[in-house]
Amino acid sequence: MLCPAPSAATIRWATSSGGALSASTPASKLIRAWIATAPPAAGKSWLRGLADPITGRAIAALHADPGRSWTIGSLAAHAGVSRATLARRFTSHVGETPASYLTRWRMDLAARRLRDTTDPISVVAASIGYTSEYAFSRAFSRARHMPPGRYRAQATSRP
Repeated sequence: MLCPAPSAATIRWATSSGGALSASTPASKLIRAWIATAPPAAGKSWLRGLADPITGRAIAALHADPGRSWTIGSLAAHAGVSRATLARRFTSHVGETPASYLTRWRMDLAARRLRDTTDPISVVAASIGYTSEYAFSRAFSRARHMPPGRYRAQATSRP
């Protein structure tokens, strides 16, 4: 199972002055060193993507505005590169296309919101960029193997 990706605020904080990855603690030095020197065999992940300036900008943009109607063109423009360059680098570092990463991130956000709030499914869908509750329900069912209503019922019935 993949770890959930960090929020844009977490990314900014972790890499900024005073953030967890900017500190001089042994753990932060170790994480920064791993990001900088991990061999390709260490695997593809959002963490490896953050180490690349182009992919990192794209990930931060997706996390800052997951409900936006992103296209590879608009994301590439935000990252300051061509569509082909972004697609190649993103997939190389993260292990999936920007579109599939965004869909997974949206479904993670939706799952958290379904579990932690009583917001109607239509509101959850709209918050992550779906204009149709039906389209959201189909995407969520594909990703989580159950419809959002059942997911909420099971998640909230657990102690």
